[in-house]
Amino acid sequence: MQAQAPRLWLSPLAAPSGVGLSPQEQQWCAALPAALQPRYQATRQQLRARLAALFDVTPATVPLHSPPAQPPRLEPGWGFVSISHSGEQLLLAWSPWPVGVDLERRDRVLQADLLAERFFPAQESEALLALPAEERRLAVLRSWVRKEAAIKWMGSSIAQDLRHWCWDDTRQELSHLQQGLKPPSLCLESAGWFCGLVGEGAAAVQWGEHH
Repeated sequence: MQAQAPRLWLSPLAAPSGVGLSPQEQQWCAALPAALQPRYQATRQQLRARLAALFDVTPATVPLHSPPAQPPRLEPGWGFVSISHSGEQLLLAWSPWPVGVDLERRDRVLQADLLAERFFPAQESEALLALPAEERRLAVLRSWVRKEAAIKWMGSSIAQDLRHWCWDDTRQELSHLQQGLKPPSLCLESAGWFCGLVGEGAAAVQWGEHH
């Protein structure tokens, strides 16, 4: 596999035609509660379809290991993937390097001041609380998608690391206050959605088709 620029795909959360799950994925899907099965099926089928097109292989031969409620992985040499879904929209990413993504509606209603005070580091929270209400809501969302993407990139959890990630909007820098990590990050806007991406090569990310 030759290294390429990271790719992003934003599309409705629906199963593509002509693409099936692997036998193992079918077993995992069948073991899920009925309400969760369509989402699992659609996300894995779309991921297989996107990667098959990217690498010019058949969907069935994509070496994807993607149990429910766990980060999806590819075999060594195939790069890295990340999934995020919100409502009926799906964001997928592939990169030659570890990558994380997160997706939120731009118009999501939230209590931005309470979120900032409760979950963000003090220096970031103070800067956010100084903003007018609508600017604060959008700034909190943009920061949130970067941080959730960073948590996936890092392989940790929201409970463990959310309050340790800090987005400095003035410096345009995302940093982990305990570990000193400063990974490249993006917050892109597309069709009314904020799409966060964290990982090496973020600045060179390319949108896939039909985003």
